[in-house]
Amino acid sequence: MNFTEIAENRQSCRKYDPSQQVENEKLERILESARLAPSACNGQPYHITVCRGETAKKVVKAVQGMGMNKFASDAPVLIVISEKPYVATAALGSKAKGIDYRSIDIGILAAYITAEATAQGLGTCILGWLDDAQIREACSLEGSVRLVITLGYAASDDTLRVKKRKTTDELITYMV
Repeated sequence: MNFTEIAENRQSCRKYDPSQQVENEKLERILESARLAPSACNGQPYHITVCRGETAKKVVKAVQGMGMNKFASDAPVLIVISEKPYVATAALGSKAKGIDYRSIDIGILAAYITAEATAQGLGTCILGWLDDAQIREACSLEGSVRLVITLGYAASDDTLRVKKRKTTDELITYMV
């Protein structure tokens, strides 16, 4: 699958097949892609916590406040992305330029994780609705939790939806 095919096929999975577990080999490929994701000054100001079993159940509860993300209960793997401190050069650049490089880096990391998962035939959904304190406690984390990514096999009836995106003319300007 080339990158354009990955982009065309990747979508937020809202229905997982709870009977299918994610193979360790596929998970390792996803995590290796995550490790290779670019970041400001190669600092990787984040930590990845892979949750399965009882810990995953605790994280699921922390992403389902007010009735949100009910589908997460069927995802066999939850990937928690939490913040770590900047390396000195990225911290200096962030302060000098007023740019939150850590948020950019975490976004790139999430894109790498979800793209590789798609290439491995798995579904993902990036969740920002979460209870930081609950997840920190469940995963013994110090840094703020920024995202949770559900990971698993999509249910057979979770078919590819039409993508609703801006047109090229609305989104892109060419300058010379």
